[in-house]
Amino acid sequence: RIQFNEDTLEKDCEISFFRASGAGGQHRNKVETAVRVVHTPTGMTATAADTRSQWQNRQLAFERLREKLRATQIRKKERVATRTPKKATQARIKDKKSQGAKKQNRGNVRQSDW
Repeated sequence: RIQFNEDTLEKDCEISFFRASGAGGQHRNKVETAVRVVHTPTGMTATAADTRSQWQNRQLAFERLREKLRATQIRKKERVATRTPKKATQARIKDKKSQGAKKQNRGNVRQSDW
């Protein structure tokens, strides 16, 4: 079971800062504002380089990591196999037969006396 509260999540993670590329000017290119958070028990990573503030990017990275971890906790229900109703099967077969009969008659053009 993974803990999602801030203190335990921070203890389980490695936080690294790096320079973000892109628009934002000299401040963004010189200062290491982008944040990468790695959850060591699972190996999942989340990065944020959206803003010029390191603190805001850190919060965003932790939010994204929490979302990823929650997604792994959700178990999908297994699909229960169902049989097709007899009526539906009969209707499908009837439809196939009528289509086959239609195709069978395609080359048979009747010559009429003109």
